Amino acid sequence: MTQLPEFWNVAYDNDTAPWLIGEPQPAIVGLEAAGLIRGRVLDPGCGGGEHTILLTRLGYDVLGVDLSPSAVAYASRNAAEKGVPQARFRAVDMLRIGTDPEIATALGHFDTIVDSALFHVFREDPTARAAYVDALHTLAAPGGVVHILALSDAGPGFGPRISDTLIRESFTAGWDIEELRAASYRGRADVAPAGTAGLPVGADGTVEGAAWLARIRRL
Repeated sequence: MTQLPEFWNVAYDNDTAPWLIGEPQPAIVGLEAAGLIRGRVLDPGCGGGEHTILLTRLGYDVLGVDLSPSAVAYASRNAAEKGVPQARFRAVDMLRIGTDPEIATALGHFDTIVDSALFHVFREDPTARAAYVDALHTLAAPGGVVHILALSDAGPGFGPRISDTLIRESFTAGWDIEELRAASYRGRADVAPAGTAGLPVGADGTVEGAAWLARIRRL
């Protein structure tokens, strides 16, 4: 079952989220460096706001959204502390977009959507997963690209890990999966489940878990 905002609020209010590493995921930094992010950008499940902050600093028109009001507040503070107070964040339930067209209208369309560790949250909830994929299709401009960084079950890792098959089966009609490859996801070694996965701990106090990185074009 998909968790309610209150579940996620606790992680931000108490700073106990394994994904709050204080910097963007290297895989997302690599996407930008490779020129794979363009136009208007959406960062769904923005969490602590690291990717919205990064892309705002680089001059992109980007909006970070999250189900958790505490995440939005955390991201806003984070942006101000990092000297990017213009970074924009908004509390949005992505699963309501299909049933509340006003949300989609207010958000508009995006040329690039960067999903870092949100899609895999819906691994055991096919109804929510389908609603999320539909929301991505609604918000992506025709020809737009969705990048998904998701925890992988194909190697050592932590958290809600998924197979590449789940990604392929979720993005069918209306989508073209241009690339789906192995990657890694960085988490905090002092917080479970990342800290209990038995992975080597880096000098910065993080661990690297297996992940998938997908580039999916909206037809």
